Amino acid sequence: MPRANRYFLPGLVWHLTHRCHKKEFLLKFEKDRRSWLRWLFEAKKRYGLCVLNYIVTSNHIHLLVLATGEGVIAQSMQLIAGRTAQEYNRRKRRKGAFWEDRYHATAIQTGESLARCLAYIDMNMVRAGVVSHPGEWKESGYEEIQNPPRRYGIVNAPVLMNLLGLDELKKLQEARAEWIESQRGEVNQREAMWTEAVGTGSREFVEEVKEKLGMRAKARTVRPQNEGFVLKETTAPYRPLFDGKKVLLREENLVYLNK
Repeated sequence: MPRANRYFLPGLVWHLTHRCHKKEFLLKFEKDRRSWLRWLFEAKKRYGLCVLNYIVTSNHIHLLVLATGEGVIAQSMQLIAGRTAQEYNRRKRRKGAFWEDRYHATAIQTGESLARCLAYIDMNMVRAGVVSHPGEWKESGYEEIQNPPRRYGIVNAPVLMNLLGLDELKKLQEARAEWIESQRGEVNQREAMWTEAVGTGSREFVEEVKEKLGMRAKARTVRPQNEGFVLKETTAPYRPLFDGKKVLLREENLVYLNK
């Protein structure tokens, strides 16, 4: 998987994914998932992080946010990941890394792409076979939107509704339920465009992301993939060196959805 994109273009929606070290199930207990959520709420208060969706699984997290200011996302992720790891290691008397390297970020176009990304995040634990419906997993944005808490809400519902072109919470709830039903037949299909791309959306949107990234997206080629196109570097995953060692050559992708 490509290394995380740390340059967050302002005004764009970003889908962040972060896995536990060696994909260990370090978040398998509810208390640790709740710890991550507490610090997510703290990042919202401290830095003004605009959260659109999230889910905390047993070994990784998905977080959908809107880039609203310079450094907001980076500072928030540093706070959330760092404090969650500290609390876990202190309680378990454990040393060592809690998270796997760096988190990955994908720019998501608003509208249809955003709706599909929301459903993809919501269906995470269903795809894993842990639950039969997203509403059964409590540490998620789906549960929060469908059953809004009286206090300590994390998702910025008004902003999310605006990005989706909806004007009432009830309409958002109904739409989320419909999107989930539309995904039920594809429950076992993992879509790499949401977690391994640098940007996902229409061709025009991704071209704009590429242009704004400048040199970061220069050496990439466009290839057809599934419902759209993938823009990535043409390198083999591994290449032996003269001393017999192997190095991992990383790839970064941009995905175009046909529109």
